[in-house]
Amino acid sequence: MSEAAMASPAPQKRKVYRHALVVRVTHWINALCIVFLVMSGLQIFNAHPHLYWGETSTFNQNDVPVDTVLSMGSRTVEGERQGVVRLFNEWTIVTTGFLGLSYANGEERRQGFPQWMTIPSTRDLATGRLWHFLFAWIFVINGFVYLLYGLGGRHFWRDLVPSRDQWRSFGRTVLDHLRFRFHRPGDSRYNIIQKLSYLVVIIALILIVMTGLSMSPGINAAAPWLPDLFGGRQSARTIHFICMLVIVLFTLVHIVLVLVSGVWNNIRSMITGRYVVREEAPHEPPSA
Repeated sequence: MSEAAMASPAPQKRKVYRHALVVRVTHWINALCIVFLVMSGLQIFNAHPHLYWGETSTFNQNDVPVDTVLSMGSRTVEGERQGVVRLFNEWTIVTTGFLGLSYANGEERRQGFPQWMTIPSTRDLATGRLWHFLFAWIFVINGFVYLLYGLGGRHFWRDLVPSRDQWRSFGRTVLDHLRFRFHRPGDSRYNIIQKLSYLVVIIALILIVMTGLSMSPGINAAAPWLPDLFGGRQSARTIHFICMLVIVLFTLVHIVLVLVSGVWNNIRSMITGRYVVREEAPHEPPSA
């Protein structure tokens, strides 16, 4: 055996119980709900692919939306159709083939998002709303169960709130992630970047529920003050859309990190609750 091997013993492994049953079940229900909510929400968005700020939407004399925060549509340039996204009526981005103008079965589709991203895939606002409302209530009930468990036990404070030591090592943790070093030996807790990310997503999820309720005529009748919290119904719709983008971005990054930091270990921990932690092996004193 070489001197290097004797000086650097192989790290030991041990399993820790990382995720309680309630956390695991609510996690997978949330994942399912988010898929259906996003895809059905894009179906609803396609009915009017424009976002505004304030109480009402505005149009010009030609019935074209104006004063938009974001607008998806199409235009004709030199005899050719282009899909475009407009931001604040100032910047125009050509998105032909994806946003504003897409293709399906050789046919042109003039709509915000392509049909493969929506539920149902064809234009059907009524069915899209049914899917959206069904999974919205499942999502709310599931989130309420998770919230009660998190606040009533140690999960919220232990797994989601950064400790003082983690704040002190924030810079080192960022550097570790940039180097694709995600776990330090012996550490079974979430690191500070994970905790802050989850807190941001929880805030986005709370906002997305509240802004969704703000757009419901029935809720508006019972609580007319709710849309005013966000500056009006159209502002609530815009915030709702932004929070959806935050959640989608988090989900994509989350999946990538699961893949690069140990697929089986991460998935097993969210199915069985058991997570394998690598620990530095104890150094034995040299023999006489």
